[in-house]
Amino acid sequence: MSKSLLRRFLSTSFAVSTIAATTLLTSTSSLATIVEFQTSHGNFQVNLYDERTPVTVSNFLSYVNDGTYTNTVIHRVVKNFIVQGGGYTYGGEGLLNVVKKPAIVNEPIFSNVTGTIAMAKTSDPNSATNQWFFNLKNNSQSLDVKANSGGFTVFGQVIGDGMEVINDIAGLPLCSSIPIAGLDNCQTTPGAENFVTVSAITIVDSSSATAANLNPVPNTLINKSGSGSSSGGGGSTTWLSLIALSIFSLVRRKIKAI
Repeated sequence: MSKSLLRRFLSTSFAVSTIAATTLLTSTSSLATIVEFQTSHGNFQVNLYDERTPVTVSNFLSYVNDGTYTNTVIHRVVKNFIVQGGGYTYGGEGLLNVVKKPAIVNEPIFSNVTGTIAMAKTSDPNSATNQWFFNLKNNSQSLDVKANSGGFTVFGQVIGDGMEVINDIAGLPLCSSIPIAGLDNCQTTPGAENFVTVSAITIVDSSSATAANLNPVPNTLINKSGSGSSSGGGGSTTWLSLIALSIFSLVRRKIKAI
């Protein structure tokens, strides 16, 4: 083979290898993902911030892909604050904790404004696992600050008319912060039909093109001083210690949210 042919062959081989590597990279990580929450009170979609909060999105999608969120319940509503889920299923006699994966690092770079989804956690900044919450209003003053658990990681935003569904859920009667439908009071033992159930969360679009429509609000308060106080304690994962309790006990004893 002549030197000119050899150079041409090597150049072509390098180009093919580069294209293959780029294609593989693109197929395994997208810049944005749209997921659909299918609930007993309606469906809605959320656009995730894959590029800027990659650890959090990857963690969330790992629960989505293995079906962990199937038939979980919305277990906490704080009026005019948040709607929280992802941590429990209804087991007939009570709420059962879903299996958790290892906790992830905090990525509080976006603001907890109205219509965003964020990860719930304990007071440890790097303790988020499976629970998430939706911000019903602009909670930036309380949830963006480092003084409140290191700030809460926002990793996506509700799109379309999805907040109508979420606000409807938030408007249901509450028993110990749990939204309950179809019951006159908290003295009646609820059944599966009374809980707001997330039947599935599915990926509907993993194209990087979905990122073009995103305009997340940056968190400008994370390094500023602040009390981090809020009406309800943010997306806490410690407020509900009810796994061993029956639902009857849950609604009768009025367990207080932290």
